[in-house]
Amino acid sequence: MHKNSWQNRRHGRRSNQQNPRFRQQGSDERGNSVTRQSSRDSGQVGDDEAPSTSSGTAGSSSVPDLPGYYFDPEKKRYFRLLPGHNNCNPLTKEGIRQKEMESKRLQLLEEEDKQKKKIARMGFNASSLLQKSKLGFLNVTSYCRLAHELRVSCMQRKKVQIQSSDPSALASDRFNLILADTNSDRLFTVNDVKVGGSKYGVISLRGLKAPSLKVHMHENLYFTNRKVNSVCWASLNHLDSHILLCLMGIAETPGCATLLPASLFVSSHPAGDRPGMLCSFRIPGAWSCAWSLNIQANNCFSTGLSRRVLVTNVVTGHRQSFGTSSDVLAQQFALMAPLLFNGCRSGEIFAIDLRCRNQGKGWKATRLFHDSAVTSVQILQEEQNLMASDMAGTIKLWDLRTTKCIRQYEGHVNEYAYLPLHVHEGEGIVVAVGQDCYTRIWSFHDACLLRTIPSPHPTSKADIPSVAFSSRLGGFRGAPGLLMAVQQDLYCFSYT
Repeated sequence: MHKNSWQNRRHGRRSNQQNPRFRQQGSDERGNSVTRQSSRDSGQVGDDEAPSTSSGTAGSSSVPDLPGYYFDPEKKRYFRLLPGHNNCNPLTKEGIRQKEMESKRLQLLEEEDKQKKKIARMGFNASSLLQKSKLGFLNVTSYCRLAHELRVSCMQRKKVQIQSSDPSALASDRFNLILADTNSDRLFTVNDVKVGGSKYGVISLRGLKAPSLKVHMHENLYFTNRKVNSVCWASLNHLDSHILLCLMGIAETPGCATLLPASLFVSSHPAGDRPGMLCSFRIPGAWSCAWSLNIQANNCFSTGLSRRVLVTNVVTGHRQSFGTSSDVLAQQFALMAPLLFNGCRSGEIFAIDLRCRNQGKGWKATRLFHDSAVTSVQILQEEQNLMASDMAGTIKLWDLRTTKCIRQYEGHVNEYAYLPLHVHEGEGIVVAVGQDCYTRIWSFHDACLLRTIPSPHPTSKADIPSVAFSSRLGGFRGAPGLLMAVQQDLYCFSYT
């Protein structure tokens, strides 16, 4: 009899230890009375009632975190979590995180619509800037820079109307990327076609004027089912006469670099004027590309390959090859010095002296190092500084003379995506779109985060916005602003 009662008590303790509510109450008894009251209010763990959409995470300070369960602070209950695959339960960690991100995005959009005048820096507005300038506290350079930052922070979002000869395609094709030319009067676009593959187009920005923001899309029946790794404007016949594309290989078709004439996207040509010839170079496995405007590397472009850099002359076909220790993901030519800067997957940034032959030694002129894969390199106007971003979300400004980091820009979000970086010294800003689909604008001079712009569409890894900023959108008479392409829509953030 004593043996049976002892087994029953032992069985009872074992069953209580396997009960999540008993473990919660036991841990609360060892804690304070506030936690114990919270656990009693939470009730029994159940799956018959859905949690609220405004709930937070389980790891709050007053409620213990139970593995495999999610606590809803509004309903004060625990709900069971499933891994998120091969089940029909919508309550997963990924789903909860997505709801929280969407709620934050909608809240920021609502705040932007209500708050017409935003503050870039605490204590600075139009009246205070003018007053400090009159009193002599700000010189002309500082006043112009802070006034420009104030206008950047007050840009308003407006949807751009796109006109095309095929309106049905505009409703189905999704923007993959946009790239403005030197004069900011054209946008080269890569659109994902619904049936598969990609389609190229050129948008004329000359009609981008307030109050009616209308642009025209010039299309061409040039499709490719291969992934576009890198794009840049090329000046072969004249400034921005071609578009240089790096295409990945597929199946038995090798990768290539293609020079696509921009004239192919003009709807009509004068008599006797024919579109330029399309040139294609068989270059397998190209990750990045860059066109040279340096007189010592005239009519040349570079491609970053797996453990190799290839410099090709379009006219003569001559090639120079430089071996590297890692994949080259970003490139840019210097304008004055005969240098080609490269960013690698290993985090190394190095410059190639184009005067050295590929068999020579010492062709690496400069070497810098990031802790993660470099996705973008930008040489500044005086060619004494370089800005780079990597897959860890780090943006650094480097001094090429001392090879030291002189400034770092905080807040960028990236884990593994190939995201570009936009630097505009004349306007004094740095623009980057993070993997969280937020567009962030920093002050170039002191790395202050001026503005964070949420995406107009729900955040998704497949719908990261592509942006282009210019001080003259639409040409020399255009106004400063930011263009954002996401899904099928194009938005303009212009100065007010």
